[in-house]
Amino acid sequence: MLLRCLQHTLNSPQRWLAGVLLLVTLVPADVFSGSRLYAAESAEPIPWRVHQQQREQAVLARQAEFVAALAPRVTEGNLGGVPVLWVRPPDWVDKGKLVLYTHGGGYVMLSARSTLASSALVAHRSGLQVVSVDYTLAPHSRWRETTGQVVAVFEALLEEGYTPADIVMYGDSAGGGLAAGSVLRMRDQGLAMPAALVLWSPWSDLSDHGQGGARQPGDQAGLDPAYLQQAAAAYADPGDQKHPWVSPVYADYTAGFPPTLIQGSTAERLLDSIVRHYRALDNSSQRVWLDLYPDAVHVFQVHQAGSSHAEMALNKSVAFMRRHLGVGADSATR
Repeated sequence: MLLRCLQHTLNSPQRWLAGVLLLVTLVPADVFSGSRLYAAESAEPIPWRVHQQQREQAVLARQAEFVAALAPRVTEGNLGGVPVLWVRPPDWVDKGKLVLYTHGGGYVMLSARSTLASSALVAHRSGLQVVSVDYTLAPHSRWRETTGQVVAVFEALLEEGYTPADIVMYGDSAGGGLAAGSVLRMRDQGLAMPAALVLWSPWSDLSDHGQGGARQPGDQAGLDPAYLQQAAAAYADPGDQKHPWVSPVYADYTAGFPPTLIQGSTAERLLDSIVRHYRALDNSSQRVWLDLYPDAVHVFQVHQAGSSHAEMALNKSVAFMRRHLGVGADSATR
């Protein structure tokens, strides 16, 4: 089934649905060592920045056609000293509401620009503007600085006149963990929190490297346990990896948390930590919904766009966002 929201713009979406959409957290099966990457075919170390630039350019090229078909209105900006992209659908009408997005990539790669396939899709389907945080990648920024950047963006939006009730957050993979960890930081520092969160396949426990998770034929190489372990080390020292702002599965949620929708796949490596994150919220009597789909890949909402699972999950995510923003469904793209 093709994406209904793209039927009027994509002439040949099958080319994308044949695998090009496996991009947001896709990385090669490399082996990481410290802050330098060792390619499997070479003993020569590749500096982090070189690897990040190479992956950035590759993903930008692969998503270009898909993003062009969505025709988002993209504006570069800066909020709280942090670069952001304002992503709006072509027929956007300002209702004073927005979605704050933290992208995936294991904390060590991709950007707001190279994850437009996700943010532009959510903007197109929801009719809402999306602010995508272009946070500094690890190891150039560690968890205290990175969560601080997200909080700074949120606080800057409030200074611009938005209220917490006007903002929902969503994140995918590492971006899901970052969204939840940043909101916990807001709460712990006595700051306001967004109206709701949507987490797609969140990496909620950086000490969980997926060794016990299933690996399906479509599972991205970037979710290999070796990759997860080294990406986690780039973002946080082992002794910090169970800090709630790093791994929100370990948080005490009795002090409160926004309503949260967590989506994932029963076939992905991160399933255990996804379920534990849900239980941590539910056991603290927080409003949380766990929405799992069989035989889907990590962040299938984008990576398997057009499938029945992706369509159902995306529809639920958009409805959840709009409901908690108090926006009717009449102007959402279906």
